[in-house]
Amino acid sequence: MSRTDRSFDGSIPELYDTYLVPLIFEAYADDMASRVAALQPDAVLETATGTGAVTRALAPLLKEGVRYVATDINQPMLERAARMQSNAKGIEWRQADAMSLPFEDRSFAAVCCQFGAMFFPDRIAGYAETRRVLRPGGQFVFSVWDRIEENEFADLVTQAAALSFPDDPPRFLARTPHGYHHAERITLDVRAAGFKDVGLFTIAERSRAPSARHVAIAYVQGTPLRNEIEARDASRLEDVTETAAGMIAERFGAGPVEGKIQGHVVVAQA
Repeated sequence: MSRTDRSFDGSIPELYDTYLVPLIFEAYADDMASRVAALQPDAVLETATGTGAVTRALAPLLKEGVRYVATDINQPMLERAARMQSNAKGIEWRQADAMSLPFEDRSFAAVCCQFGAMFFPDRIAGYAETRRVLRPGGQFVFSVWDRIEENEFADLVTQAAALSFPDDPPRFLARTPHGYHHAERITLDVRAAGFKDVGLFTIAERSRAPSARHVAIAYVQGTPLRNEIEARDASRLEDVTETAAGMIAERFGAGPVEGKIQGHVVVAQA
């Protein structure tokens, strides 16, 4: 994985939270929040918090006095999450790498991670680090995206980027967010890290936006795909955005658009 794949800085956090979170993350955040809250944990760690989609959904569901620590390796994303949290009382915001967590062994009853495991440079090691901070019997709930062909908007945006740079197509979306999707591989990795009772659930949702351009901005300018494009030719960013918007409008219409998204949710016991 290249350094730019993990770089969520500059204008990306705001665009990501404004455009991409409601487009693809909120439905899965609600699902994850309900799963974690049902465990009735007294201490929760969230890794790869991003701009706080899960945090906003989960915090109101937890009982008063529950310890909730929200972490992310990218400080600009975490700062955005803290700003957007309407009820931040009791939430501890902490910059931390999920590969090397700054917490004692057996500190948490539950750990959740929405669409972050794809960015782990060593997933088995990352899962083992999560297990280290979980108490025996604690639950790890995380999600990853399914293959890009099952996620219609991301697939079209990737095709649009390839049209703009045919000799060196930017492949961030296919390579990283949608690059870790084999259910058997994921389950084996989690078990290799020492977890037991591993369940994997494939969940399809609908992604909705007010326009094709809204979708294009979300993916092209609100993710590290932007870094790939600007590394090739920064002046082409708007061109790629327009190409993607045109392809989405051609397939889904000129007004509000709706497409399929699909991800895997994994629940594992320490």
